[in-house]
Amino acid sequence: MFNRLPPLNSLRAFEAAARRGSVSAAARELNVTHGAVSHQIKALEAVFGTPLFERNGKRLKLTPQAALLLPALTHAFENIAAATALVTRPSTSGSLRISCVPALLSFWLIPRMHQFSEQFPDISLTLVASNDPELLYSPDIDVCILYGDGTWLDCWARLWSNLQLFPVVSPTLMNSRAVRSVRDLRDHVLLHGDDGREWNTWLAAADALDMPRGRQHFMSDARLSTEAALSGQGVALGDTITAGSLIAQGELVVPFDLSVPANDAFYVACRNEVRSAPIVKVFVDWFFSALESDRGAEPQASARRAIRGRGRVDALAGAAESFTPVSRARAAAQRPVKRRLKS
Repeated sequence: MFNRLPPLNSLRAFEAAARRGSVSAAARELNVTHGAVSHQIKALEAVFGTPLFERNGKRLKLTPQAALLLPALTHAFENIAAATALVTRPSTSGSLRISCVPALLSFWLIPRMHQFSEQFPDISLTLVASNDPELLYSPDIDVCILYGDGTWLDCWARLWSNLQLFPVVSPTLMNSRAVRSVRDLRDHVLLHGDDGREWNTWLAAADALDMPRGRQHFMSDARLSTEAALSGQGVALGDTITAGSLIAQGELVVPFDLSVPANDAFYVACRNEVRSAPIVKVFVDWFFSALESDRGAEPQASARRAIRGRGRVDALAGAAESFTPVSRARAAAQRPVKRRLKS
């Protein structure tokens, strides 16, 4: 019985020579000289006290003892190689499961998936449309992007972005029934992406909380209310992040120059034990850097321009030419609101 293993270099030289059937082939595989392989094999034969090869011509033939040794060595070296690959493989490979607020997923993350995939081609994404914080504690989800207050327990959470909310409407609906003042909202369907709190916040800032309202539709999330606005079903509340591209492309227009802070914000969150995983870190870092890249980019810049109250079509970043907001009517409805907001 051996108290310790034979020298690893000798075992490696023997295994390569036995598998390849040639000392020269083993030397090329191991990137050493023919003499070095021969020397290691002789050293191993000395350790075992028995020959390992029968040398008949150029082809090596295993002795019975060597035939017993080879399968175990080959298997062991394959396992070592596989384990080494796992340890040294790039941290940017594998599968990542992400839950994301539906509106942010549809209108912001999915349009940028190609950017992430180009940078990290070995990461496969599984995307789930949800704003359920319970998924934070599910082993089936690695990272959650949530709209909320960020006070979830027993997890890591970081603020991604605050939001400013403002009404958005399709150019088609705007051309057929213009929204020139807050009072005109009485003649339009209000589209809610929540229980009504966010529209109430905006109407309160516009001093129109008690304004008689027409028909209202309530939907489970902002993605649905935004899609309803895109199809001309009414007026929804948008924000500079999820509605930015739609405004830039002229699919939505902003009839008022009044925006209000959203009740909640977007957060990136995950379980504490997952946060240190390299694959999670690269996604979170990319997610924040992508937002920073957008800060001065056209989609969000267009949305911000649209709510600055220029009163001109070009402020709507490509909105329909036939829609020109009436500046004086809008100013009359909103200048008092601005003074109150500043005080």
